[in-house]
Amino acid sequence: MTKIVFVEDEPEVGALIAAWLAKHDMDVVIETRGDRAEQVIEREQPDLVLLDIMLPGKDGMTLCRDLRLSWSGPIVLLTSLDSDMNHILSLEMGASDYILKTTPPPVLLARLRLHLRQHSAAPAPAESGPLKTHKAIRFGTLCIDPLNRQVTLGDEMVTLSTADFDLLWELATHAGQIMDRDALLKNLRGVSYDGLDRSVDVAISRLRKKLQDSATEPYRIKTVRNKGYLFAPHAWESES
Repeated sequence: MTKIVFVEDEPEVGALIAAWLAKHDMDVVIETRGDRAEQVIEREQPDLVLLDIMLPGKDGMTLCRDLRLSWSGPIVLLTSLDSDMNHILSLEMGASDYILKTTPPPVLLARLRLHLRQHSAAPAPAESGPLKTHKAIRFGTLCIDPLNRQVTLGDEMVTLSTADFDLLWELATHAGQIMDRDALLKNLRGVSYDGLDRSVDVAISRLRKKLQDSATEPYRIKTVRNKGYLFAPHAWESES
């Protein structure tokens, strides 16, 4: 049975959604506070995390960001806040999806199942081809160590989530080559690009920010219009 941790501070909402999902072989553990959620998730090891945004102790956006430092499973925000800005921000924080509470239950169920299928189909990071080499690679001041899963830029350690590290390694091991979204999704998650999935774009934006690339005119991880992304091997000679 699929296990879900649902962080929701309104008992009636939590109970209704949990009851619906239980009818479809999903065991839902409800936590009402954001500041206790990480401990519950670590204890329960769910297949998917469902988050409200407005939570006591720690809001859902912050919780999503903090979870992404150590947890690579699907995180879906389920909220009554119909806001494009919140939708965009949630994806930048590492959310897999942003779903309104007014969404019909069958649609909610279908979208949760989609994320569960995509995650279960993704290859385990330790088994992915490039990471087997266990040899650090260096581009100027950038060093990527796959054995310890560490990245340094100059003298600074760069903190990346599991998914972001895997994306950086995929780009860096194909330095100088254009990688389209379909290739990146297939290599990293075992799924094909459906024309709508923006998770790669969001992850690229996060990488650029953490690797001190320009947000408006990126030169380290370049966008090649209508083709994909290119890791520039000679753009790391200095940190600025």
